[in-house]
Amino acid sequence: MKIVITGGGGFIGFKLAKALLARGTLAAEKIARLTLVDQAFPADLPKDPRLTTLAGDISDPKFAARAITQDTASIFHLAAVVSGAAEADFDLGMRVNLGGIRCVLEQARQCTRPPRFVFASSVAAFGGELPEVLDDSTTPAPQTSYGSQKVISEYAVSDYSRKGFIDGRSLRLPTIVVRPGKPNAAASSFASALVREPLNGVAYECPLPPETGVWLLSPRRVVEAFIHAHELPASAWGSNRVVNLPGITVTIAGMITAMGKIAGSHVAKRVSWKPDARIDAIVQTWPVRFATPRALAMGFRSDPGIEAVISDYIADENVKIG
Repeated sequence: MKIVITGGGGFIGFKLAKALLARGTLAAEKIARLTLVDQAFPADLPKDPRLTTLAGDISDPKFAARAITQDTASIFHLAAVVSGAAEADFDLGMRVNLGGIRCVLEQARQCTRPPRFVFASSVAAFGGELPEVLDDSTTPAPQTSYGSQKVISEYAVSDYSRKGFIDGRSLRLPTIVVRPGKPNAAASSFASALVREPLNGVAYECPLPPETGVWLLSPRRVVEAFIHAHELPASAWGSNRVVNLPGITVTIAGMITAMGKIAGSHVAKRVSWKPDARIDAIVQTWPVRFATPRALAMGFRSDPGIEAVISDYIADENVKIG
């Protein structure tokens, strides 16, 4: 089978690719080709004959037609302009986040058989006046361009599934923590930097107050979730093709405390405070507590706690605590 991962050069897309190659099969079929689609790729790509890369703009219909050919069996659509960038540049977000998924869906429609299609949505779908704890009945009301683009994309995936063009599944992702590397333009970037920089011996100025809550999930669990979403039969989804993934609620103060327990108080003391009103305005629209009975019944899992998330990051990324 042929698999395409858009956004395959990004952190999560690349981790997903490596997990699929190690797995070897998907939907009981042997993986013959895995194509990563992005504008750039990591230098440490595995030397695997099944792996190919294709660089370009997924919102360009001609490029999308090269990326997704008629023999494509599965698509993981992760490519997106992240939250802060989509809010700062409305036209860019609309072109990539909405134009991109439209191009991908139209190409998926041309496949010999309807491909399984897993879409990375976000809890940024929610906003405005919210209950203290959101559940599966909470209506999306995004308060950012990024969140709006994700919700529109969810509806598109569901409608293309209803029409039988694809077999779609949309996952509303919590904030993914901890991401290695450098900060990006996502408003949620602070949540990883808060842990990553102090562990690396670097002082970090947190842009949000310590009581700020975050609904989060680890890279390990989100990769598991993408694969599990793909493997579930269509009957497990029914007409509702969107699910809120399980996560854990942690405050910034709680993350710092956990980091101190694992790495020492001297590491936790590397965090200081530098308020950023722009980031705060975005993050404060995001929900921080969910009840996710549907996802749990479907077999999705959360992390056991923030200490496990940080410990897994140190192990997975071979972090040498500074």
